[in-house]
Amino acid sequence: MERRLRKVKTTMSIHAHRRTLELLDGEYASIHHGRSHDFDDLREYQPGDEVKDIDWKATARSHVPLIKRYIASRQHNLLLVVDSGRNMAATAESGESKRELAILVAGVLGYLATRHGDRVALLMGDAERREDMPEGGSESHLERILRRVDHAIAVDGPRSSLVDVLEHAVRRMRRRSLIVVIADDLAYTHDLDVHLGRLHTRHEVLWVSIGDADLMARAGDHRELVGVDTGVGLPAFLRRDRGLRRAFDAESAARRERLETGLRSLGIASVRVASSATAIGSLFRLLERHRRARR
Repeated sequence: MERRLRKVKTTMSIHAHRRTLELLDGEYASIHHGRSHDFDDLREYQPGDEVKDIDWKATARSHVPLIKRYIASRQHNLLLVVDSGRNMAATAESGESKRELAILVAGVLGYLATRHGDRVALLMGDAERREDMPEGGSESHLERILRRVDHAIAVDGPRSSLVDVLEHAVRRMRRRSLIVVIADDLAYTHDLDVHLGRLHTRHEVLWVSIGDADLMARAGDHRELVGVDTGVGLPAFLRRDRGLRRAFDAESAARRERLETGLRSLGIASVRVASSATAIGSLFRLLERHRRARR
């Protein structure tokens, strides 16, 4: 079986040039408060770095802005909360599998965490079960996490129930962590608001939605589709109906707006990932929003 982390790294290098990867790396580092006073080394200044960290003498000698890096005073914990129900086995907006995009998002963020010496844990589940993996800081541990997610998400699996997974996180998570929720393009509900609010009082929470496919045949796909959650087919002739297309677009936009508004009211930064080609840029915007919101 192909190593999942190697595939993540390959996708990162294909869809993001060096500058973008450095910025993404820097944004991840900047979302954590606190550090030690033990000097480590110097590196070139990147947008988002603290101006107070600039080493002005070294900058004057090199004619390039340089900042001081410090040895972290403690490891941080990143918890990946993944919806592993059958909704995540559906097709994403780009035509790719939602499962593949979820693994890519988890892999990129987990890889950034391990590069910074942080520890990564997993909590995933559906309507029938919850699975978790404890914290680990190695690439081999991250590889096992990605494979567990890959194995858990299946079309014939139990239905999705992210609320149950978040409720489990509220009960179990005691150590302060950075929590990244990777979910379906779902509706914002009262129960979701309650559990996210409780998590956000103790932890840093970020949200990633994996975008739904366009079901209305605008890309020339006239096959009859079947919903993974309901098993009900959507005939091609209905998908070509202009009135239904307008209604579908309006409801989809309204549902996304309700989700974004609800998350924003809690102070949770969010982003929607539609394809592997746009995933890196989307994650950069997510980390940047989260960093700016904390100022």
